[in-house]
Amino acid sequence: MNDECLLNSILPDKLKEEIQKAFEEYKLNKKQKEAVVKKTEEIYKKIKYEPGEAIGVIAAQSISEPATQMTMRTYHTAGSVVKQVSLGLPRLIEILDARKIPKTPIMRVYLDEEHNTKDKAKEIAKMIKETKIKNIVLEDVIDLVNLVIEVKIDRNKLKDLEIGEEELIKMAKKRLKNYDIYFDENKVKLKSKKDDATIKDLQEAKLKFFDIKLKGLVGIEQAMITKEGEDWVITTIGSNIKKVIDIKGVDPTRVYSNNINEIEKLFGIEAARNAIINEACDTLADQGLDVDPRHIILAADIMTMEGEINAIGRYGVAGSKRSVLARANFETTVKHFTEASLKGERDKLDSIIENILINQVAPVGTALCEIVFKQKKRGAKSGKGKRK
Repeated sequence: MNDECLLNSILPDKLKEEIQKAFEEYKLNKKQKEAVVKKTEEIYKKIKYEPGEAIGVIAAQSISEPATQMTMRTYHTAGSVVKQVSLGLPRLIEILDARKIPKTPIMRVYLDEEHNTKDKAKEIAKMIKETKIKNIVLEDVIDLVNLVIEVKIDRNKLKDLEIGEEELIKMAKKRLKNYDIYFDENKVKLKSKKDDATIKDLQEAKLKFFDIKLKGLVGIEQAMITKEGEDWVITTIGSNIKKVIDIKGVDPTRVYSNNINEIEKLFGIEAARNAIINEACDTLADQGLDVDPRHIILAADIMTMEGEINAIGRYGVAGSKRSVLARANFETTVKHFTEASLKGERDKLDSIIENILINQVAPVGTALCEIVFKQKKRGAKSGKGKRK
C-alpha cells in the first residue's frame, strides 16, 4: 500500500501534508505509517462536533468561566525594565476588546546570524530605544530675572549617543524657533526672543525641549537583551514593528509584537487572527488555566471574518448582529429597540438568544431540524395492520 492510498481518509488535506512530511522525515515502515494514520483519525473524530451543537455558547462559557477566576494582577519584566506589564484578566479584556494600543505594548526582536552576539545586540538595542533630551538631563532651572531656561546635560550620555553639541543645538532650534539656544559650559541655555515672555511660556518651552528625540524609534521606552538558547533577544517596552524590521541585523521574519492592530496593519488579517489566538492562549496559560484552543480559535475567527478586527462588544460583534432582540439583550436595550422601530426592522428569530427571550425552542441540537410527516387517522386500516 503506497502513501496515497494510506492517506485516502477523512483527514483534511493540510493534515495529510503534515503526516506525509513526518513519514519522510522519520522514515517509517508500512506498519508504523498505518498506526500513525489510525491514531490521527481517532483523534480527529473526537474533536469534531455534531451538527446543531451550540458551539458559540460553549466557547463563550469555556472562556468566560475560567476568566472570572483569573487574578487581576500585573508583573514586572526582568532586568532594568521597571514598567508594569498587563497580565491576567486586564490583558484578556484588551485582546477581546481589540484595543487600538495595549496598555503596555511589547516587542520581541530576534537578530540574524551575523548579528547574533551580545555586543551587537547591545548596539541594536541602543539604536531601537528612544532617547529624548529629558533622559540625559541632570538638572534644570528657570532664571526668572533674565527669563532664561538653564539645563545641565550629562555629557557622557551625550557622547554615548554619538551626538555633538552643535547637532543638539540644531535639533533644539528646529523645535523652538522663538528661542536663542546655546551651550554655556555644561549647560544649555534657552532665551526667548520675545521681551514679554511669561513663566508659562518658559515652562512650555522647557517641556518641548525635554521632549526632543535624540536617537531611537518613536514609542520604544525601554530595550533590554536576554539570551534564549542560542539567540540574543531584544525585549522592548513599546512597539514599532515598521521601523524595527528596517534596522540592519534584525531578522524581520521573527519580530513579534503584542499589539494586534499593528500586526493587522502591517501583515494582514490572517497574521492578526494568529496573534489573537497566541496572545489569548498565552494569557490563559500563564494563569494555569487549561482552555481548549478551539474556543479561542472560534472567537478569533468571529473577530476577523470581515477582513478587519472587530471587538467582541457593543461596537463590534455583539452590536452588529442581525437580530434586534440579540443586540438588545447585550447592552443599551432601549436604544436598540428605538432604532429598530424607527428603521422598521424585523427579527427573523433564527438564532438562540432571541428564541430564548420569547420562550420558544431555540434552533440548536435536535431542534435545529423540522420534521414533517403525515399522521394516519385514528382507526385507519393499512395492509400491514392497524397503527399502534
